[in-house]
Amino acid sequence: MPRGHAADDVRGRGARRPRGCRRYRGPVTSAPTTVIHSARIVSGGDSVPDAWVRFEGDRIAGRGIGEAWRDAPAVRAGGAEVTDAAGRWLTPGFVDIHCHGAGGAAFDEGAGAIGAALAVHRAHGTTRSVCSLVTAPVDVLAERLTAIAAVVASDPLVLGAHLEGPFLDHEFRGAHDPSMLRTADDAALDRLLEAAGGTLRQVTIAPEHEGATAAIARLVDADVAVAVGHTGADFDTALRAFDAGASILTHAFNGMRGIHHRAPGPVVAAMHADHVTLEVIGDGVHVHPDVVRLAFSGASGRVALVTDAMAATGASDGEYVLGSLSVDVRDGVARLADTGAIAGSTLTQDEALRRAVLDSGIPLHEAVGALTVTPASAIGRAGDLGRLDVGFAADAVLLDDDLAVTAVWGAGGRIA
Repeated sequence: MPRGHAADDVRGRGARRPRGCRRYRGPVTSAPTTVIHSARIVSGGDSVPDAWVRFEGDRIAGRGIGEAWRDAPAVRAGGAEVTDAAGRWLTPGFVDIHCHGAGGAAFDEGAGAIGAALAVHRAHGTTRSVCSLVTAPVDVLAERLTAIAAVVASDPLVLGAHLEGPFLDHEFRGAHDPSMLRTADDAALDRLLEAAGGTLRQVTIAPEHEGATAAIARLVDADVAVAVGHTGADFDTALRAFDAGASILTHAFNGMRGIHHRAPGPVVAAMHADHVTLEVIGDGVHVHPDVVRLAFSGASGRVALVTDAMAATGASDGEYVLGSLSVDVRDGVARLADTGAIAGSTLTQDEALRRAVLDSGIPLHEAVGALTVTPASAIGRAGDLGRLDVGFAADAVLLDDDLAVTAVWGAGGRIA
């Protein structure tokens, strides 16, 4: 498929115009009944015109086509919030399983910073988020996990935490402080799991290091998704980790060995292991658009478009700190001040959608799946997130023909 020509009818394929953040409406407040009608629903691999969906509280209670939405008792009584989509695209809410912050704030700075950062991402269609933490001492990470757990308890749109470090390889550490990297042992895992209180969703590990295999088994037993990443592992080592239960590849192609025709590396190992989800940062910087298309082709239905966004997302260029490291952001690209290594992104998920469709030629329904059902499945939430089906969470994003966000609902309430 030629670049910029997706299978679905998406108009406006010219130069992408800058888009600022839309207004965030604050904490989620579910309307008793919400109806969105006359939409082109894209969900679960299908695209359905003249469709409607009905929310009751925080769940989807009905879906159909045509005018049947008018028959709901709350609609007849005038007690429903009704939105005419006027033929625009309606997708499930986006799920980001790898994100560090936005709006000048990072998730490792506490509850206030978490709220400020999530406000930016929610305005761009991300309705459910996993809060990623960069490498720090175990005791510090434990404190940060406890803070995220408290937010999870009060905000249903926060899914939990992701530890991207400290169990990483020194050579492939990227924007992680080398002085704080360490191997995984029982004491560290005990401390982190206890602090998270059941809200730890993902841990990234370099599987070639001592203790990694036992750590993978321990975390999987605790219902934590294990990701291979920031690793010097070869194909066989990565495949053994996936066979042991690891099920995600952290930002595929970045922080790992590349693909060579005689040494395929961890990306091809992840493509080979059909239970593995490949995270991809589709910002046009981390991965070339044609390589993004390669990932979708090599792991059909198993690509999760993540942001890996840092504090500068939705904010201005300048000097920032990622964990303990200084970062310079220029023209929206974040790099370590001392080495020039890429240090996260300033990506939002609506931009990832546009780039996937317009730059990489991914059909719209596949790109939407990579933002919704695939990441939800990667962290064990395929049963209630990522689809506009009855019984699923009442999360939705309304997009115009240019795939710009015009409205966002989370847990049944209008949030942007």
